[in-house]
Amino acid sequence: MASESFIRENMLRVQENIEKACEISGRDASGVTLIAVSKTKPVELLREAYAAGARDFGENKVQELLDKIPQMPADIRWHMIGHLQRNKVKYIVDKVYMIHSVDSLRLAEEISREAVKRNITVNILVEVNVAQEESKFGAAPGEAESLVSEIAKLPGICVRGLMTIAPFVEDAEENRVYFQKLTQLSVDIMSKNTDNRGMGSVLSMGMTGDYMVAVEEGATCVRVGTGIFGERDYKKES
Repeated sequence: MASESFIRENMLRVQENIEKACEISGRDASGVTLIAVSKTKPVELLREAYAAGARDFGENKVQELLDKIPQMPADIRWHMIGHLQRNKVKYIVDKVYMIHSVDSLRLAEEISREAVKRNITVNILVEVNVAQEESKFGAAPGEAESLVSEIAKLPGICVRGLMTIAPFVEDAEENRVYFQKLTQLSVDIMSKNTDNRGMGSVLSMGMTGDYMVAVEEGATCVRVGTGIFGERDYKKES
């Protein structure tokens, strides 16, 4: 099992890399949120990451999120980053800081219904399948603007920005074009929003293998799992 010093060292390395990427692109590193992707990781490791300074954690599955929340400190900001089914919305809508994976108007409408019931406002990101991979969820780039516009009209929802999951590649440079496209899409959508219910400037993009390139291209949230917690040993668990 990873030791606390191992996780602390990994987090320091990731933060240093984020700072380097920000220097290259002339940005302030304080504008980038590091989300520790803790899916499949035991609570002990999350506590070590918390002790090392992590306050934003990302989970893929609703049940795992619900299991972990009561076991962790109350000041954590939980991010739902996996595909979310409409029938699961009611369980997490008032427990997460942000839902990154809103990929349809129907899902947004369900979030809105549950938010109104609880008299809360839910932060969401619209997921865009920039690379248009068949295996991935997300709106097509050409549909993103109209989807944002429709979702922004719903009560109880704040569209904070956009999210994408880039292809898995050996060379992070291959994904630069997708990060550039999401950033440009964000700029285009925000430039057309003249009302106060427009879209925010959050860009959730970049994971362990390509987060430095993502930051260079404008990411404000990077989702790093293996880079913090290490590889998962499936053989040991079986």
